[in-house]
Amino acid sequence: METKWSKVIIHASAFFAPFLVPILFFIFSSDKEVKSISLQALLFQIVMGVLIVIAGILSVVLIGLPFLLLFIAMVYIVPIIGIVKALSEMPWRYPIVGRWV
Repeated sequence: METKWSKVIIHASAFFAPFLVPILFFIFSSDKEVKSISLQALLFQIVMGVLIVIAGILSVVLIGLPFLLLFIAMVYIVPIIGIVKALSEMPWRYPIVGRWV
């Protein structure tokens, strides 16, 4: 039960502390699955931040505008999917970085 709520908090942290909460859970949690999810969440936020910056720069020439909108939507939609999966206790990995960790 504790693992379930830890995962929910990690996924929800994308809306209030996207870097701090996953780092704290990675450092202080003893559960391997929680550590994996926290590392995935942290890497996802970093990768999405880099992609948003690149798309923002490219949107000056209009090429990056669709990508910018897609990446911004992903920043909000993906954590919500993670929260739903964690509440239903289904295994789920972040897209893009889920296979790295």
